[in-house]
Amino acid sequence: MFDLLVKGGTLPDGSVMDIAINGDRIADIAPVIEGEAAEVIDASGDLVSAPFCDPHFHLDATLSYGLPRVNASGTLLEGISLWGELRDIATVDEMVERALTYCDWAASMGLLAIRSHVDTTPDHLNTATAMLEVREKVKDYIDLQLVAFPQDGLYRAPNGRENLIRALDMGIEIVGGIPHFERTMQAGADSLTDLCQIAADRGLRVDIHCDETDDPLSRHIETLAFETQRLGLQGRVAGSHLTSMHSMDNYYVSKLLPLIAEAEIAAIPNPLINIVLQGRHDTYPKRRGLTRVKEMQAAGITVGWGQDCVLDPWYSLGTADMLDVAFMGMHVAQMTHPAEMARCFTMVTETNAQIMGLSDFGLRKGALASLVVLDAAGPVDALRLRPARLAVVSKGKVISRSPRGDATLSLPGRGASVRRRAPRHA
Repeated sequence: MFDLLVKGGTLPDGSVMDIAINGDRIADIAPVIEGEAAEVIDASGDLVSAPFCDPHFHLDATLSYGLPRVNASGTLLEGISLWGELRDIATVDEMVERALTYCDWAASMGLLAIRSHVDTTPDHLNTATAMLEVREKVKDYIDLQLVAFPQDGLYRAPNGRENLIRALDMGIEIVGGIPHFERTMQAGADSLTDLCQIAADRGLRVDIHCDETDDPLSRHIETLAFETQRLGLQGRVAGSHLTSMHSMDNYYVSKLLPLIAEAEIAAIPNPLINIVLQGRHDTYPKRRGLTRVKEMQAAGITVGWGQDCVLDPWYSLGTADMLDVAFMGMHVAQMTHPAEMARCFTMVTETNAQIMGLSDFGLRKGALASLVVLDAAGPVDALRLRPARLAVVSKGKVISRSPRGDATLSLPGRGASVRRRAPRHA
């Protein structure tokens, strides 16, 4: 007798499997599972996937678009300035409510693991207080990781370093930074040495906003790779954005990629945001800012897609759908070969889980019983359609259901309904 049985779903690798769940664990996964279940989900013909994961987000700022006003220039720097005003007037309760609303959206879309950067700049640390409360409230259905992030710079902001340490002492578990926003290149490099040492001393992971700029001479990723190896942090460090690499000299990049790979640093580009914020000072040709995704993957670097922002001072759109993120990344990185498109789906599921260190993740016996049933035939179909999540299961419980996206037709000589699945030959 099982608590839940998902029947006949198509897994991302194309196999058709039943998945049996007891409690919060996958009890069995096989082509046919015999037995009774308290609840059965018929997933015949539908894609059954591990849940979506977002390794880069800003939950303290989400759903605040238009507060205190709209980002008129659309630039990263104006967004930072606007957020600097908002974080000092937003209450803990307001940030908690906005974040919980976003987590509702995420749950409905099968996004069950989020890493959020928490601004530790202000002395009041209301941002940290709010996000720690949110982490506790959603822990039964969303795995929320928090990064202590000195938005205005570890050294540039008054008490920047002290407040980051305070936030870590409060229970935030990842060390963040923004070296390119320090006053000088040297200060940025020094901040990375300091931040990585803090992480090493505390046994923590590191996730750096690294070289989020159009400046090809912003090369803090090189320092991050050095410090990662010096301190033995391999496999525990991520460099987010890395947009300067879009503009770097090709010869220098040929040196840089092996250094990143040797240090086992993961890369987290954020395509929706990177292509909106970068290149704002260009005329034409206009840079789009996305880092060198395919080249990094070819060099053996782990690369996952991040959402970054939804309806906040930096980005005026967003739906908490990681398939939107992968869809945009697939286009901008020109990853349109079938194998590359399938890889884009993996990047927002298994790859992001790997970056986040989620050891119990995946569709396998004994793993945490979290999965998504999608109204799609396979991973590429899911990217094309960004379809309904027919069922979302988190830790053994069905937490969301959605109807199929079929349309009813009234056309002479045609069928009564249409489902936009790809033809079988595709």
